[in-house]
Amino acid sequence: MIVESKDTDPSILELVNVPGGAPAFELAAKFCYGTNFEITTSNVAHLRCIAEYLEMTEDYQEENLIARTETYLNEIVVQSLEKSLKVLCACEGLHPTVEELGIPDRCVDAIAIKASKEQLVSGLARLECDAGSGKLRMDGQDWWVEDLSVLRLDLYRRVIAAMRRTGVRSDSITTSIVHYAQTSLKGIERHQAWDSSTFVGDRQGVIIETLVGILATEKITSVPLSFLIGMLRMAMEVNAGHGCRLELERRIGFQLEMASLDDLLIPSLQTSDSVFDVDAIHRILVIFLQRIEDEDSEESLQCGYESEGLKSPSHSSVLKVGRLMDGYLAEIAPDPHLKLPKFMAIIELLPDYARVIDDGLYRAIDIYLKAHPSMTEPECKKLCKLIDCQKLSQEASNHAAQNDRIPVQVVVRVLYFEQLRLKSAISGNSVDRSFSQRMIGSSGAPSSAVSPRDNYACLRRENRELKLEISRMRVRLSELEKEQTFMKQGMRDGRTGEHCKAFLASLSRGIGRIAMLGPAPGKQQRSTRKTEAPQGKSRRRHQQSVSS
Repeated sequence: MIVESKDTDPSILELVNVPGGAPAFELAAKFCYGTNFEITTSNVAHLRCIAEYLEMTEDYQEENLIARTETYLNEIVVQSLEKSLKVLCACEGLHPTVEELGIPDRCVDAIAIKASKEQLVSGLARLECDAGSGKLRMDGQDWWVEDLSVLRLDLYRRVIAAMRRTGVRSDSITTSIVHYAQTSLKGIERHQAWDSSTFVGDRQGVIIETLVGILATEKITSVPLSFLIGMLRMAMEVNAGHGCRLELERRIGFQLEMASLDDLLIPSLQTSDSVFDVDAIHRILVIFLQRIEDEDSEESLQCGYESEGLKSPSHSSVLKVGRLMDGYLAEIAPDPHLKLPKFMAIIELLPDYARVIDDGLYRAIDIYLKAHPSMTEPECKKLCKLIDCQKLSQEASNHAAQNDRIPVQVVVRVLYFEQLRLKSAISGNSVDRSFSQRMIGSSGAPSSAVSPRDNYACLRRENRELKLEISRMRVRLSELEKEQTFMKQGMRDGRTGEHCKAFLASLSRGIGRIAMLGPAPGKQQRSTRKTEAPQGKSRRRHQQSVSS
């Protein structure tokens, strides 16, 4: 540089874009003059970059600074996960030289490989066998999960990608992402009082969008639902990207049956809209129902509807979500700004079998009618038509019959079905009992609470039972035909009396086995009275003959 300098005073040189700045140059100068200092994880990246900048190669001196730092990186840093993590954190401010030298890539790969190996070794060490059940279990948590939270966001994303390539467990990666989100977002909230709100919101949005992008490749069920709900709320607050929010809603929809009522009460940020974000819940519910439909279609193809009438896991999930949405409707109903189409859209979205009884739905609609007294009569009728009066309990029916907010037509329907219920209970007819047995499944739920797949399987099972009964009747009919042929043969042989009695006894046994062909109770009583009368007359005649 002195030779190439055109300045008249060569004692002053200006070094431009020195990686690491003055502290790194000072360490390089100490190395040139033989001053002792220690190479550590904090300064090795700076020393390697300044050595490259100053061309301190082996051409000028053996074991020059480049060789010394390379030895330290290869023999000490990349052999330890913790040291690689420290060096990676120290690479900040050394761009682009540090990237050209590949130091971050070497540290990232070392972290991923060491995490994978350590997870395998520690897993084998903690693997215990339960003598009672013979199950294998693994306890403990990876210590590096918390340490990764100190990384810059772009470096953290590179580390997670490398861990996936090396086979680190998905649950460990998910735990690390959750911890990183909690740490980084809390840190931003602490600085919110000093920074401008726009700048803080932009930083939060970038963090949330990046972490959601990392989560996109993880399994749906591996991410905690509470974390997804919290991320969705924060994404709405900082106005994160539309794709980010849709991905969070999609993941929440796949686990909606595990949510609580508080999880769904997401505040709306638009002042002119309702208090809660009903549109987001509507989209989440659509995703959940689409998942149920896909699962039922896949299961029906695998088992061919041969479920023997058992309830499918997806059906129980729908029932849980039905109860959850009834509670959610009751919570949002008092909002005076909630429009009727949005309220009805949530109700209409759930299938009929999602509710065993409609008491929760009736309560939510009643609250909505009370909070919106300005509704017109057609709107009230349209809303109340969504209530299935046959699925109201005794208590709800009594309340609805005396409720002034309910339209008259709905009250008439409630009273009509209540009268039918009382009439059926009083009559105790066998036909009504058989009808109710068909309406009520083995679990005690009405048929409207049975999914179409389970209802179809139940019909298939009843069809098989009817076919079996018909085959039994055919066998018995063939036996009776044989008995008739045998009796005719006996009549020709002159032994009519014995074979006739045998035929009549066999015929009575066959009729007794076929319950549906039995005589009515009234006819039986009349026949017994007719048979008793001749017996009484013969008995009196016998007494008169004895007295004479």
